[in-house]
Amino acid sequence: MTNLNIEERLNLIKQVGEEIIQEDELKKLLESNETLYAYDGFEPSGQIHIAQGIVRAINVNKMTKAGIKFRMWVADWHAMANNKLGGDLEKIKTTGKYFIEVWKASGMDLTNVEFKWASDMVKNSDYWKLVLNIGKSNALKRFIRTAEMMGRQESLDSLTGAHIIYSCMQVADIFMLGAKITQLGMDQRKVNMLAREIGPLLGYWKPVVVSHHMLMGLQNIKNQNNETVKQSNNDTSRAAERLLSSSMDPKAASIKRAIERKMSKSLPDSAIFMTDTTDDIKRKINKAYCPEGIVEENPILEYYKYILFESLDKLQLQNIVLTRPQKFGGPVILNSYENLERLFKEKQIHPLDIKSKAIELLDKLLQPVRRHFEENSEAKKLLEQVKSFQITR
Repeated sequence: MTNLNIEERLNLIKQVGEEIIQEDELKKLLESNETLYAYDGFEPSGQIHIAQGIVRAINVNKMTKAGIKFRMWVADWHAMANNKLGGDLEKIKTTGKYFIEVWKASGMDLTNVEFKWASDMVKNSDYWKLVLNIGKSNALKRFIRTAEMMGRQESLDSLTGAHIIYSCMQVADIFMLGAKITQLGMDQRKVNMLAREIGPLLGYWKPVVVSHHMLMGLQNIKNQNNETVKQSNNDTSRAAERLLSSSMDPKAASIKRAIERKMSKSLPDSAIFMTDTTDDIKRKINKAYCPEGIVEENPILEYYKYILFESLDKLQLQNIVLTRPQKFGGPVILNSYENLERLFKEKQIHPLDIKSKAIELLDKLLQPVRRHFEENSEAKKLLEQVKSFQITR
């Protein structure tokens, strides 16, 4: 149990949620004194990047500090339905075990965290009964609208029956896990809203939706999208427009933008991975999009906001000091992200100043994870296996 009062607990959760639906419902849950569970689900599909590792640990730690128990959902059957790793369930399960090893080493407080596997849940006939009842609750087009939660931006002709079942499964997961709170990325908003609609119809609850910010890829968004188009050999951008055009209100447009700009495992230089070497970090950060004086959609600034300033305790720092020669202005002490953003916008700080410091601090944050995968024989074996798997999407 937490010693924090309701407002302090609510404030911690608001730090996690870029959007909360609905805040008054969340407050009532906190006031109820019942044991509350939140969950986030991950398809095991290759190496974990820094958003799934460190940022996920930061957010989970805030939720558990607020007195929420957390269930990390290893969605191996969902990954199979979504054809991750070629739909090979054994490879997916191996990757799921690797995921857990990363979380253990990433600074996540595991005292109030449980790891749950979809492959265990699917043995329960009540689960499949619920999946079918969810499937009967709406017309097909309602489920198709949730397709982007699977990272699917292809034409509707490319969606399979498994993708529709996937949508029903993800809604069922919430209720079978007893999650009164869903704590996933903004890209999962539509399926969570579907769960809020369906829950009361089937005798369950309306889950409170706490949607966290999605860390953008390191590359220029336009160039990143062009590379994705080249790699997949189809016009994903036009297909995405078709898929989402029916609900292109400001919120939908914002979510679409977040999906387009997020880091991608299939574009390795768009993200820092949790076992990247010092040289990997240097190469990726030095190549990263960071135009001088521009703070909007600047991935390096996002790394400072969502990772580095959130990790000062872990880094054993009170503030961040940019070291530079006197001829370039001398050292700069940054005591907050807002301080950094203002100075950068005023061009008092150059992109090279923040890139060099980001390399140093990110390298320090990843050292315990690298060490775990070097010294723990089982973890090392899992990483070697995962690296050998070909990422299919």
